[in-house]
Amino acid sequence: MKFLEKLKYLKTLYASLIVIVLWYLLHFIVNSAIVPTPHETIIAFFILLKKDLLLHISASLFRLIAALLISMLIGVPLGLMLGMSKRMDSVISPVVYILYPIPKIAFLPVLMLLFGLGNVSKIILIMTIIVFQIMLGARDGVKEIDTQLFFSMESLGLSKVQIYKNLVIPAVLPKLISSLRVSIGISISVLFFAENFAATYGIGYFIMNTWSMIKYVDMFAGILALSLMGLLVFKFIDFIEKKLCPWIYIDNE
Repeated sequence: MKFLEKLKYLKTLYASLIVIVLWYLLHFIVNSAIVPTPHETIIAFFILLKKDLLLHISASLFRLIAALLISMLIGVPLGLMLGMSKRMDSVISPVVYILYPIPKIAFLPVLMLLFGLGNVSKIILIMTIIVFQIMLGARDGVKEIDTQLFFSMESLGLSKVQIYKNLVIPAVLPKLISSLRVSIGISISVLFFAENFAATYGIGYFIMNTWSMIKYVDMFAGILALSLMGLLVFKFIDFIEKKLCPWIYIDNE
């Protein structure tokens, strides 16, 4: 077990080294201040952390986590309901299929008019991406459960609460976590775009602001911060998966 944990850290280190080497190659190929070296960027990153970069990271992370939590509260119950009820699924799923493919970023102007230029419009925008992934993940997770398992639970005299606790939730969790992984990357991209409008804090605002001032090293430091924020969220999701779905890792151990 300890060896596997060390191996995972080595894989992360190996991947980081590959990225740094490619970054250096890009710097020498471009041969311009537009692409600074990794060591310049890392130094600038830590210097900016002492100034205002941490505030920008915190603002973006708050918007992302708030949207994530609210989406879970809305999407999980709706998804379970659709999975457990064929009638509700036949009514609501067609509407979801129409709304889900629409590029959510197109709604940003409408959301800013309705909810203002602050955090609320940006959080709702991210929610429109995550909530559909969560809902469909929960619904599909329920549908993949063998109906014989439901009959077995009912024959044992288990209540609906016990069926949810011992069968439905454990079966759905891996699907939900996979849905989260898919939606997080898209959400960060949309957040970057949204923070370029009527924002004073956020990684998206910081990157574009430093770009407009031709501070390319600071701009890359912002890109590095955005990457680290995404990595942090992904690692947190992995941690949650290990705690809530330990059976997934049994075969790998």
